[in-house]
Amino acid sequence: MGTAILAGIMEYLSETDKDLLSGAARSETVQQTKDESAPRKLPTKFNACVRSRETAERIRKELGKYNARVTVRENDSLPAINQGDVALLACEPDAVSKILGADGVRKALAGKLLISVCAGVTEQGMHDILYSETAADVQKCTIVRAMPNVAAAIRESMTVIATSDPALSEETDRLITWIFTRIGIVRRVPPAAMDVCTALCGSGPAFAALVVESMAAGAISMGLNRGDAYAMAVQAVRGSAGLLLEGEHPALLRDKISTPGGGTINGLLAMEEGGLRSTVAKAVRESARVVGQMGTENEVNHER
Repeated sequence: MGTAILAGIMEYLSETDKDLLSGAARSETVQQTKDESAPRKLPTKFNACVRSRETAERIRKELGKYNARVTVRENDSLPAINQGDVALLACEPDAVSKILGADGVRKALAGKLLISVCAGVTEQGMHDILYSETAADVQKCTIVRAMPNVAAAIRESMTVIATSDPALSEETDRLITWIFTRIGIVRRVPPAAMDVCTALCGSGPAFAALVVESMAAGAISMGLNRGDAYAMAVQAVRGSAGLLLEGEHPALLRDKISTPGGGTINGLLAMEEGGLRSTVAKAVRESARVVGQMGTENEVNHER
């Protein structure tokens, strides 16, 4: 996910300001660009910190096409945090404590912005890792929790960002919005809603993929070749999503297609008889429950 976010930022900069991305000297401020929503100061130098050589090579390959000043580091994140103004934490939830609790990290983050896209790890949890054993007057970082999804890879992510208390400064808020609108659209939600939003937005593409797969399977069972079945199912869902994004309510869209005695209404009845609605709703609830436990020491309770 971190690579997709960096790629979104670099792609934007490569299209709007190649000199800024490559590090060429310039004296103009960002306010002189056409994008009025952009923060006053745009990122110009990037560090990507990974744990394996294979991941490092993959990132170099994926980001190399943008001709950006990016340094890929293996098991060496402290210099990157020291050099940067913003740290993006994009790791597995069980690695958060080790990364933030490492020697020197708390000092390196002082006064900076820490953005986490780690599922289930709360702002308070990260705060406790960093500052539970420090003096009250220590300079802290600003922690923001966000959750993009896999569609960030094609700049179609639905990213949810937890609201902050106290509120972020206008410039920080603008920077965070700018970062995540490079990979899709953004919504802000209360911190208590982040787990269910992670289930809906983060796991949602997998749920949708299963529906597409099921639709295609039905057509394949009736003799349609596999390639056509998947292409048609994907486009049907894509077109429906487009109508819904324009404001059409799902129930109204359903009714428009359901002529009396027709194939659609009978297909919908088969779905209802099979419990599709309640099963999908339960999948979102169960996913949210598990996400809520991912950032805890006990992680997931496997009892149902």
